[in-house]
Amino acid sequence: MTDVETRIAVNPGQVEWAGDNPGIYLRESPDGPWTGLGIFFRVLFSAHGQGSAMIILGDPQKTQGFPNARNLCITTNSELTQYLVQNFVSRFPSFRSQPALEAMTWLEAESHSSEGDMKNSWTETMSAASCEAQMHWAELGEPFAVEVAPKDCATGLHDMYSVFLEARNASISLNGESLSGRVCERVFFGREMSTAFMAVSETWVLPPETQP
Repeated sequence: MTDVETRIAVNPGQVEWAGDNPGIYLRESPDGPWTGLGIFFRVLFSAHGQGSAMIILGDPQKTQGFPNARNLCITTNSELTQYLVQNFVSRFPSFRSQPALEAMTWLEAESHSSEGDMKNSWTETMSAASCEAQMHWAELGEPFAVEVAPKDCATGLHDMYSVFLEARNASISLNGESLSGRVCERVFFGREMSTAFMAVSETWVLPPETQP
């Protein structure tokens, strides 16, 4: 990715995946540790096929999976999700140091539904044999487009393009019980922004200079 004055129409890099990637990050106080982390993937294109996945870390510091701790992943495509966790989620700043990410229980999705108008609210629900996980975004703001180079990208490796909608209110629940914590503010893409957000039409591109 280049400066506006010299940018080109076609990125010569390798498209890794494209789809949606909204998240909800909760904490009890603005400077406290994360008490609940949730991230959702709806992948329409990747080398590992299509699929959806919801990763919930309700006890981020515990090295236990569900049901002993509220740490799980529900997915429709395990191969794809393994790739996303290894190459993306584990590099995201809010997830990379959480013991629960390696300990979480993996569950095959039995059902998945989406509901909302993307103007006011949106809800993703995924169910497996032993649980139902839900992420809900409310009080959505105006959409804005971002494009970031590797130095500003969450992985440190990719060009990333996406449309974001900030959510002023959000919740994560497992089997109807909400995780503790609340949405806070953080500096995101150079601006103060909620720790809950919709991220749609997202595309991750590996530039030639960062390819192995």
